[in-house]
Amino acid sequence: MKLLSLNNYHYRRGGSDVVFLEHDALFRRNGWDTAMMAMHHPKNDPSPWSEYFVDEIEFGHSYSPLAKAKMASKVIYSFEAQRKLGTLLDRFPANVAHIHCIYHHLSPSVLPLLKKRGVPTVLTAHDLKIACPAYKMLNSGGVCERCKGGNVLNVALHRCIHNSAGISSLIAIESAVHHLLGVYKRNLDRVVVPSRFYGEKLAEWGWPREKLVHIPNYVHAESYKPDFTAGEAFVYFGRLAPEKGLRTLIAAAMNSGIQLRIAGTGPIEQDLHRLAGDAPNIEFLGYQSGDALWDLIRSARAVVLPSEWYENAPMSVLESYALGKPVIGADIGGIPELVQPGSTGALFPSGDTDALTDTLLRYRDLPDPAVTEQGKAARECVANHYTIERYFEQMSALYQELVSRKAA
Repeated sequence: MKLLSLNNYHYRRGGSDVVFLEHDALFRRNGWDTAMMAMHHPKNDPSPWSEYFVDEIEFGHSYSPLAKAKMASKVIYSFEAQRKLGTLLDRFPANVAHIHCIYHHLSPSVLPLLKKRGVPTVLTAHDLKIACPAYKMLNSGGVCERCKGGNVLNVALHRCIHNSAGISSLIAIESAVHHLLGVYKRNLDRVVVPSRFYGEKLAEWGWPREKLVHIPNYVHAESYKPDFTAGEAFVYFGRLAPEKGLRTLIAAAMNSGIQLRIAGTGPIEQDLHRLAGDAPNIEFLGYQSGDALWDLIRSARAVVLPSEWYENAPMSVLESYALGKPVIGADIGGIPELVQPGSTGALFPSGDTDALTDTLLRYRDLPDPAVTEQGKAARECVANHYTIERYFEQMSALYQELVSRKAA
């Protein structure tokens, strides 16, 4: 069996890129022949397939007007990606293709070619881009579903991308063209949704339910050493961005007086420092990774995920569980599917400072043995239900179904 995986980046830039790389490695370990296609980038991991990668596009770079015009056309439909994919398929006749994040760089131009070559194609919905032009159903005003009716010009009118009129207009044009051509719905055989919430949301936006398949994320629990001791401080780790609900968390921490440790960097980092002021109970630790991050989580009483956007199936919940810690999560997006109130953590209404304050106080006052029991239940949850074996079994069964249907 031959699996072809496609993604914009070939290094661990973000969560979807990690899934792309680890998914390929998982199938290789299980005897599949695999190939990859991505974009050239200075940080890329080495790949025997790099000759088929497309030229780099980085929107933060300085380009000439002509280069910008060429880049804009590639964002909408990259004939370079289509041509290079054709050459790759000549060398590697894939039985199935798996798409991760290809927006703007590879572009969906690869999808009609895969369809023409008879390659069953699966996409993992790491975000909501195949419905919402702005990926997240979010803009500066909060959660937004104005484009649900099909008028993607809303993305330009409300400057949904980086609050920029120019970039938002380009993405509006891109989305209009893709909707008109039907490049996703006509050419994708299945869409894998890591959360049931994303499946329901995509169906609300017009995706056929029979194309949507729920396959949860996984953690390799054996790779994490848990500590079930109930610590004192509460921990947030992740990106410091408006949609993460950190202003609500800081306000709740100041109201409750609990010890809060925040690990991460992002665009609102300085704003959060100003908001916290000199509060002695709030500590900013900056970017943390590897053992330092795991030790921080192991020392926690609970991990807090106060999101105010449609989270998918956040790995931070599964990683916290694997380390033996309960999670206090906002009841938005796919978070409620992962957190079992009273067993592996607690839920509170997203954006509700008073409710989060009460929840933090309740966990502060919860007897240590009760916190430990929740940590043990959390660890048992990932060890039994979010395993790499289950992920491979479900994904390979999907592939086999598609390959068999093609053969029939």
